Amino acid sequence: MPAAEWLVPRIVRRRATVTRGQVETIFARALGLFGLVFGAQTVPLALQEADALVTGSGAALMAVLYGAIVALAAATVTKIAVRLACLGFAALYAASLVTWPFLVVDPAALDDSAPWLYYLCTVATTAAALALPPLWAGAYTLVVPAVYGVIRLTPAGGEADPLLAVLDALYAVVLGVVVLAIVIMLRQAAEEVDTAQEAALERYDVAARQHATEIERVKVDALVHDSVLTTLLSAAAASTPDQQALAARMARDALLRLDEAGATGASALDRVGLPVLVRRLRAALTTFNTPFIVRVVNAGGVELPVDVVDALYTASVQAMVNSLQHADEPGRRARRELRVRGVRAGGCVIEVSDDGVGFDRPAVPAERLGLRVSIEERMANAGGSARIESQPGRGTTVTVVWPAVATGAADSAEPGA
Repeated sequence: MPAAEWLVPRIVRRRATVTRGQVETIFARALGLFGLVFGAQTVPLALQEADALVTGSGAALMAVLYGAIVALAAATVTKIAVRLACLGFAALYAASLVTWPFLVVDPAALDDSAPWLYYLCTVATTAAALALPPLWAGAYTLVVPAVYGVIRLTPAGGEADPLLAVLDALYAVVLGVVVLAIVIMLRQAAEEVDTAQEAALERYDVAARQHATEIERVKVDALVHDSVLTTLLSAAAASTPDQQALAARMARDALLRLDEAGATGASALDRVGLPVLVRRLRAALTTFNTPFIVRVVNAGGVELPVDVVDALYTASVQAMVNSLQHADEPGRRARRELRVRGVRAGGCVIEVSDDGVGFDRPAVPAERLGLRVSIEERMANAGGSARIESQPGRGTTVTVVWPAVATGAADSAEPGA
């Protein structure tokens, strides 16, 4: 095999050193960790300043903000609703900062110290940088520290010297702007890497198909020449019973070899990673007007044959299209999910589910080919399996599995909505 053909699979296995998803995960988990650290540091000061506030408001303010920090940390660990958690904390912090002057009833109890909210300002601006578009995040990064600077000048904020208040506000702005700039630059770099990797993988997909087609053509040509033509020539020249029996045996052998050739799957080298399939499915979702909740688990390190990726992709898209066409009912839009899960190093389970109107499977007319041909037969031909579960009024779940022996793994997957 030429050296270039050995290099392609190695390149594919070493892809995705940096992706947009990885960058988002790193930023989010760093925010969750430092949010817990900064929050823990402010607890003594928050307890000390609670006496200066309206009775009970100090405890309520701590419960709201510290609860939001804990929820943010949990979201970053589980990677569920991270953006919503960041947005929620940023909004709660801004609201707490604005209401602070109205909660202070004994400014003297503050002992001219800064409100404890100040020490969470960087956490809030970082959360805004992750949750909001750059323009809105920049506005938040400038406005929130400015509001704090104004409050710091008042008795409710410790009635600080104007220079000190300005320096505190500028310090918070500088930290927020630096974090925002880092987030924007790394996001752009990761997007460029993702785009380049996608283009390279598409080129590899084409090359792998061409390579597999060429191998198949050479194999078929050799088989036809060595077996079929030789059998035909022997049969044409057979004039005695022994020669005719030999030609018959040669014909049976040729048919057997043709059957074996037809059953041979794709080359083991023609493999791509499961993240490639995930990106193709996400790209398909962008063409739909209705959103799907996407959950991906254990995709790293899983590689699948090229033809299997095509079968999984086509069957999944067909299931999503069926959901878009039939799941909604008048006055209510169904909730839809796409779940992709890697099984060990070479298997995959994909679930497309909705909580729509559902249907009675035995009542589907035989001429409707979307389920039988586009999903079930396509997966069976690729060596996988498909399971379609639906009941009227209780939604539909389509599960496609490869290889078929991974069906047990699919059974253990969480059920569809």
